[in-house]
Amino acid sequence: MKLNGKIALVTGAGRGIGKGCALELARAGASLVLNDRPGSPDLQTTANAIHNIAPVLAAIEADVFSRDGCEQLISRALQAAGQIDILVSDPAYGRRADFLDYDPNEFERVIAATLTSGFHVSQLVAKHMVGRGGPGKIVFISSVHAGMPIARSVAYNAAKVGLNHMARTISVELAPYRINVNVIEPGWIDTPGERIAFGDEVVEREGSKLPWGRIGKPEDIGRAAAFLCSDDADYITGVVLPVDGGFRHKDCGTHLQPIRP
Repeated sequence: MKLNGKIALVTGAGRGIGKGCALELARAGASLVLNDRPGSPDLQTTANAIHNIAPVLAAIEADVFSRDGCEQLISRALQAAGQIDILVSDPAYGRRADFLDYDPNEFERVIAATLTSGFHVSQLVAKHMVGRGGPGKIVFISSVHAGMPIARSVAYNAAKVGLNHMARTISVELAPYRINVNVIEPGWIDTPGERIAFGDEVVEREGSKLPWGRIGKPEDIGRAAAFLCSDDADYITGVVLPVDGGFRHKDCGTHLQPIRP
């Protein structure tokens, strides 16, 4: 229970990685402020699950893809919780398409939702943390896409690269206030979106081929987030941590048999 007494805000907490992070922070003792998009059918489900583990101080529907939405979220979060000690920033939107056919408007939307939204919510939370004298923890959820030129994901890849470098820059500027800023790069994670995109059969079959023998789970990412938000990670800032079961190395020859003398 290393997060006892801490208040954590998790965006995108309705399902998938955001939900996994919220659950693991709760299991580590944090009280939660949950966020998901307006009209989310999942936010209350997450809140109900966490109520059995730790206090849920608020479940707030807000559009973090816009500055106004982020301002509304932080204002309501502070009204409900009084302060924010931890931010897990997990807004994202992706659209797969061939580069030559990629809709320019979709490109801008992906960048705004995946990169710019992270700037908005983290800046607002950081101003609060600095204003109350710190310290604090900020964790951005990025992706192994940041280091892998995965086809048909030009906008998402670019947004995640930008997110990583933005986080490093923020970490330098916030270090004097003892606000740790780190990034988690999930690999292929078993989320509802992946099941919809690829289908159950493909997810199970291809997941078994990964170096770790399975597709990742949201709680794998949540446990890493709980560690980075704890005092055990006090001396860690500006780090990009892959949590991918070896996904980045899946084509590096693990299928080859060693030559026996």
